[in-house]
Amino acid sequence: MDDGLIRLAVPVGPDDHVRGPHDAPVTLVEYGDFECPYCGLAYPVVKQLERDYGDRLRIVFRSFPLEQHAHAEAASEAAEFAADADRFWEMHDTLFEHQRALDVSNLLEYARHLKLDPEALAVALREHTYAAIVEEQKEGGDESGIPGTPAFFLNDVLFEDEASYENLSGAIDYLLKHGSVR
Repeated sequence: MDDGLIRLAVPVGPDDHVRGPHDAPVTLVEYGDFECPYCGLAYPVVKQLERDYGDRLRIVFRSFPLEQHAHAEAASEAAEFAADADRFWEMHDTLFEHQRALDVSNLLEYARHLKLDPEALAVALREHTYAAIVEEQKEGGDESGIPGTPAFFLNDVLFEDEASYENLSGAIDYLLKHGSVR
């Protein structure tokens, strides 16, 4: 049945970066770009939602680096590098908290700060070791028809309002009460 809603084309799987319980009643999937200023504005909103909803909310992040952002691809690859050491979310937060400083030298410093091997990261960035993972995430966004970044899906349905705390929390409250968008 076509209800006119845009749905998440790639379901959340074991390779996704997830915070929160697997059985949370609401899942928020974000397609984001570490250099996108709008994603930077949404970052504290998502963090506040995570604090306020606790175990009732599962958060998933997928990279969607935009071509116009010179450092977005490398930042996404650095996050995937960190994921191999189970440090994805620490790198994710660091990248958004230092969004205006994402050149390679900064990425190497963030790796050092997170106790990751900056020399190994330099090699991975030079050889684009994690580019295929980032591309796969981006393709999932393309398949899902996202209009840009940040793009949010709540329980697999594209959230099309402004990504303010009020709007997102209102939608989450509705899903917690009703279980679905319709």
